Amino acid sequence: MAERRQILFFELAGIVFIIIFGSILHFTFEWSGGQAVIGVFSAVNESVWEHLKLGFWPALVFALIEFKYLKKTSNFLFAKAIGIYLIPIIITVIFYSYTVILGESILVIDILSFIIAVIVGQLVSYRLLTGKTLPYNLDMVSLIALILLGLAFVLFTFYPPELALFQDPLTGGYGIAAH
Repeated sequence: MAERRQILFFELAGIVFIIIFGSILHFTFEWSGGQAVIGVFSAVNESVWEHLKLGFWPALVFALIEFKYLKKTSNFLFAKAIGIYLIPIIITVIFYSYTVILGESILVIDILSFIIAVIVGQLVSYRLLTGKTLPYNLDMVSLIALILLGLAFVLFTFYPPELALFQDPLTGGYGIAAH
């Protein structure tokens, strides 16, 4: 098992990586000229759902990098799955909580919610990576959960449900078609 110090280093480095990479992904779809393959990983419009990709994909990429070094750490897949799932959950909860109260979206709060979500996700991951060993069968469930969320991001880029979470507040459209 990796040392606690090594695990902490990776989780803290992950915070920086996810925030920087996620921030860049906000713009990559536009920079690509609207290429669909880039849209799978980038925000294709200003909906809440599309902004959740900005935390998910970088966190998944970083988890793959970490795996090379921490794969023998107990609870790895479970810790990463919980940490990665927390990012979109926290962003969504903060966004809808404050917009209900204030009646509007505020960019600074949206950015802070992204940063807070990434920090919480990585620190919870650290706690799980350094805690008691959990049953092995959680690894398979965790892997399936990550795959399902990734597939949802891909599918809903092109075929989003007509729900507020997926609606671009600027165009009123949904998914890549709202661009």
